[in-house]
Amino acid sequence: MSEPNQSSVSEFLLLGLSRHPQQQKKFLFILFLSMYLTTVLGNLLIILAISKDFRLHTPMYFFLCSLSFVDLCFSSTIVPNMLTNTLSSETMSFPECLMQIYFFNVFGDMENFLLAVMAYDRFVAVCHPLHYTTKMTHQFCALLVTGSWVIAILNALLHTLLMARLSFHADNTIPHFFCEMTALLRLSYSDTHLNEMMILTEGGLIMMIPLVCILVSYISITSAVLRVPSTKGKWKAFSTCGSHLAAVSLFYGTIIAVYFKPSSSNSAKNDIVAAVMYTVMTPMLNPFIYSLRNKDIKGALTKMIAMNCFSVQQKSFSLVSKM
Repeated sequence: MSEPNQSSVSEFLLLGLSRHPQQQKKFLFILFLSMYLTTVLGNLLIILAISKDFRLHTPMYFFLCSLSFVDLCFSSTIVPNMLTNTLSSETMSFPECLMQIYFFNVFGDMENFLLAVMAYDRFVAVCHPLHYTTKMTHQFCALLVTGSWVIAILNALLHTLLMARLSFHADNTIPHFFCEMTALLRLSYSDTHLNEMMILTEGGLIMMIPLVCILVSYISITSAVLRVPSTKGKWKAFSTCGSHLAAVSLFYGTIIAVYFKPSSSNSAKNDIVAAVMYTVMTPMLNPFIYSLRNKDIKGALTKMIAMNCFSVQQKSFSLVSKM
């Protein structure tokens, strides 16, 4: 219940990274702008390479293309506001905060689900290679991704509606660079027990079930690979799955560090560092993790760039000829 002597606010002041000296602010702005542009460029290149090369129209690359789209949207939900906030403290209205929370949850959940779906895809490919084409059909892959979107949207809507019912103190300062749910809950004088319970139970299930599926998939993959007599075959299988495990470790490690720890150990500075890892670093590193060790992606990117350069040269030659 609301306390009678409290005045509710409708906008919030995001401190974020603006507490650093002015010289550090400029450095951080340039750093995060470079990282964001790298994220946008890297994920767009993967999406274009996969969509243009028919040889990559397989389940594994369909999921990777979906992950790149989600990473692009996830980063764009947070980083543009973060860049503004880096130079000066930024205010956001309560509806804007709710919108950011909604999209943050949608794309965060989708990243979570897609990592699990990709682990299942690798499990079928390694452990049941003869049945791969019959199990991982186009219809089944589309169903997995569509189902993930539906669950992510409903889960985000639940947490956003629960947050919308709260009232907040006149002290509206959020020591973060975006409207993060747990930071916002600390400012409310309403009863937040239901919100906290849903984050730990329903939110915990949304996070942990895919993680368990990933762990089970990779335990099975490891067991199957160790039975392969050829050392070359073992290395090929592990190198295929290694990039995915790197992305999983980075994403889940930082998420669990922020949302599933005792409240007594809360540290705003540590939370901000972890949030930077999963909102900025993970979407930026995923294109490199999945492309640098993948010959098919590198080949498709090289082919696409070469074709575009050739097309530009042809147009330039045509213009010169007409002059």
